[in-house]
Amino acid sequence: MNTAGNTHEQIVEQAFSKQSLIFDDVYSSDPIIQYKRKRVRDHVLTYVRPGDHMLELNSGTGEDAIFFASQNLYVHATDVSSGMQQQLVQKVQLKGMDDRISNEQCSFTNLAALKNRGPYDIIFSNFAGLNCTGELDKVLLSFDPLLKQNGLVTLVIMPPFCLWEFLLLFKGKFRTAFRRLFSSNGSDAHVEGEYFRCWYYKPSFITKNLNTNFTVVKTEGLCTIVPPSYIGNFTRRYPKIYSVLQKAEERLKSEWPWRFIGDYYIITLKKN
Repeated sequence: MNTAGNTHEQIVEQAFSKQSLIFDDVYSSDPIIQYKRKRVRDHVLTYVRPGDHMLELNSGTGEDAIFFASQNLYVHATDVSSGMQQQLVQKVQLKGMDDRISNEQCSFTNLAALKNRGPYDIIFSNFAGLNCTGELDKVLLSFDPLLKQNGLVTLVIMPPFCLWEFLLLFKGKFRTAFRRLFSSNGSDAHVEGEYFRCWYYKPSFITKNLNTNFTVVKTEGLCTIVPPSYIGNFTRRYPKIYSVLQKAEERLKSEWPWRFIGDYYIITLKKN
């Protein structure tokens, strides 16, 4: 990777290492984040079987790794952030899951350096970690040799258009409303006082750059009708409306255009 790329990744590593100390306290009790995690996990569980081996990218503090290990998967949890890896190791040891969860500090932009190369039954990345690189095409090309035949890739990505963000236009929040639409060169993000760039990708970008060895199994919108977690106190202020929106999203999550215009989309592809 070039010097600029290294500098960007170092900033991302610093940001999420700082956040690792408070990450679970900040996010574990948020009902919409709990909803998002359940949606993603239910999606993955549709396709995996007990005993499968998962390579998790941007694994954070290990919340998903621990969940999938509890479902009898073997998880190799990777992250560029040393702080996140430290939190993960502590949690895994506390829960006695060393036999099901291994870990490795490794950037998804440098999977060629991965020591534990599998091969794996599934590569999994949650909550837009992959949006932190402007070289997602290169990352996707590195997946094939790490997967078994008929292996899966499940990614949770932020697209270039989010309906809820766009609606903030009517509240005068123009920068937020248009930050994805006009972000071909990335847009600014900040975590714990560190500023870095994020990029947004359509599902067609994923399918194009994974190459012809993969076919799409399913794409779902996530927080398309249900509001994103940054819409403050929505569930507390409007519990009945929130319940109605959840049911509507469950019905429409895989339909056009809803699967393309959420805060995220979940896409699963299969290696032929």
